[in-house]
Amino acid sequence: MSQNPVKADPAEMNESQFERVLNNAARLAVVGIGFAVLLMVLQAGQVFLAPVTLAIVIGLMFGPVADRVESWGVPPALSAGVVVLLLLAVIAGFATLFAVPLSEWVARAPLIWSKLQEQLANLREPLESISAFQAQIGDVLGSGGAMAVTVEDSSAVTGVAMLAPAALAQVAIFLASLYFFVATRDHIRMSVLSMCVTRRMRWRTAHVFRDVEFKVSRFLLSVTMINFCVGTAVTLAMWAIGMPSPLLWGAMAAVLNYVPYVGQAIMITVLLAVGLGTQTDLLAILLPVICYASINFVEGQIFTPHFIGRTLTLNPFIIFLSITFWIWAWGPVGGLVAVPTLLIAQSIIAHALPSKPVMPRRPVRRTRNMSDREELLANAAQAIREQRQDETGEERKQERMVPPRGTGPTGIEPSAG
Repeated sequence: MSQNPVKADPAEMNESQFERVLNNAARLAVVGIGFAVLLMVLQAGQVFLAPVTLAIVIGLMFGPVADRVESWGVPPALSAGVVVLLLLAVIAGFATLFAVPLSEWVARAPLIWSKLQEQLANLREPLESISAFQAQIGDVLGSGGAMAVTVEDSSAVTGVAMLAPAALAQVAIFLASLYFFVATRDHIRMSVLSMCVTRRMRWRTAHVFRDVEFKVSRFLLSVTMINFCVGTAVTLAMWAIGMPSPLLWGAMAAVLNYVPYVGQAIMITVLLAVGLGTQTDLLAILLPVICYASINFVEGQIFTPHFIGRTLTLNPFIIFLSITFWIWAWGPVGGLVAVPTLLIAQSIIAHALPSKPVMPRRPVRRTRNMSDREELLANAAQAIREQRQDETGEERKQERMVPPRGTGPTGIEPSAG
């Protein structure tokens, strides 16, 4: 007497697949809701979260300085105060560089604006043609009514008075957070490690702390040195070509260079606007932009890879997305913390989800005409083929180990006679 296997009902299979799809959709919906809530929290808590995050990043940068001061027998509370005072001295120095030349350019702003209007007068005809085309489109779509624009009367002094308390509060939160983070960074590390229940978790968490401190401090200190050199080079270049207030442009270039891509775009726009407002010759207008772009190109292609290293370089597209996201969330402070937060996230992900490099057992032999990208793709394809062969061999091995139906230990032998 043989036992026939029970076949699954197609309706039950379709129902189970539908339930699986619903479960996956529910999980994705929960992730999406959580991400939306995170965005709302980041924007709503900007007054508190932005200065605290900036303080943590600056504290990681000045961590080696505090360690050096503490190695001389200075207590952590006093070394944290030294770090805060050092930062305030650096900010005061940059403010001094900005103050005098910036006041001169503010006084010359009306004259520059009038010259800009003269330069932009040549674009009047294209703008008028665009306005005429827009009016025609409005007539076709039936929206001939004029758009009413209401400008509320608001005093600039009133706006500054309303924003001053919030700005002072953020500065106070930043300085207090920086002091307490630097003074208690060892206690924070030990408290987090004490919450890890397993040895492997403690080991990974300790490596995360080590990599975050090393990467962020090395990156920020190296970028600060590079930006100082860029500012010096821009100052000398502007002085050589006769640009007024060369110290202002050097200091501005050094500060804006902390925000990749966006800072350079702002600097080029400012130099172009100043050239249009102060010069009449095309070469004189473009010469400051050309000098700055050349210095920035040399810095980005030679000095930054040499001093920072290939290990700390990130995907430019990911950097751009991070900068745009954090500027959207927190404004200028977000632009400063965008790259350090990427380094922190990279360290956490690398130790929480360790991955193996995609390398085959038998690497592809590189030919003379093969580029680095082609070699990488060929090795990745070879690794995928080897993994597929291993999986196929494992499946065949398991099939050979499974006994035929009815011959296993639990199979029911047919009755004799």
